[in-house]
Amino acid sequence: MALSMKAYRLASGLLSTPVKGLSKARGFPQTLRFASTFDIPKYEFVEASVVGQNSNVGLVRLNRPKALNALCDALVDDLASAVKLMDKNTSIGAIVITGSEKAFAAGADIKEMKDGSFASNVTGGLLQGWAEISKCSKPIIAAVNGYALGGGCELAMMCDIIYAGDKARFGQPEVTIGTIPGAGGTQRIARSCGKSKAMEICLTGNQFSAEEAERMGLVSKVIPADKLVDEAVKLGEKIASHSPLIIALCKESVNKAFETSLAEGLSFEKRIFHATFSTNDQKEGMQAFIDKKAPKWTRS
Repeated sequence: MALSMKAYRLASGLLSTPVKGLSKARGFPQTLRFASTFDIPKYEFVEASVVGQNSNVGLVRLNRPKALNALCDALVDDLASAVKLMDKNTSIGAIVITGSEKAFAAGADIKEMKDGSFASNVTGGLLQGWAEISKCSKPIIAAVNGYALGGGCELAMMCDIIYAGDKARFGQPEVTIGTIPGAGGTQRIARSCGKSKAMEICLTGNQFSAEEAERMGLVSKVIPADKLVDEAVKLGEKIASHSPLIIALCKESVNKAFETSLAEGLSFEKRIFHATFSTNDQKEGMQAFIDKKAPKWTRS
């Protein structure tokens, strides 16, 4: 099981346990810290926790190591459940999704889907559960180490920001097994990297490095593998330090750029900008700036 009784005792504040992937070097908390009012259930295929100096970043680690975190239905269900739980919790301002240093996720579970038919895929809603990840109102950071292939690459692209370990490998190899990407691979790569790169990636099935992914705009930063989760959580802490209400509106506005024309996007952005002036957090933020003090957000 993903979370042991030790984790539950930890959630009650009875003991502290070192967390793999969180560095001591930059004063980062060396123990996994749960918000006192936040109960995290046990999951079979993911490990969910709350980290950060202020316990305000959700960390979800894919945990199916023997299959290189292949995205079976049960794993996706666990992941979606953990993300939805963290999205609803007001103590969390950002979420990090990661895997192991060997594999973020090596793809969808081919054994599970190989005998499907067109009719069963439609009536059974194949891949439908994946959409829950992109519905999250809070920023999600993918911390990608190792392989992120097929569904793994698509899962990373469902997130809002991708940080990659320096040994990460990306790719959409679906054509090599007689199908095409089905969870956004043909669409999100085209929006991030342009038509030519999207065609090359999807039509060849070739893998590409973290450095190539950064150059083409698929990832925002490449980090040494052993520091990746630390840096992703640090980014989450920075995001979580701002007004959660304003962050949610800002995320919605950026996403609109991928769904509308420029003119429609600019109009939407301006209306959201105007709307922020009806919030208490806008008044607090601007007054705090004038007074040269830290703002106190109220999420209102």
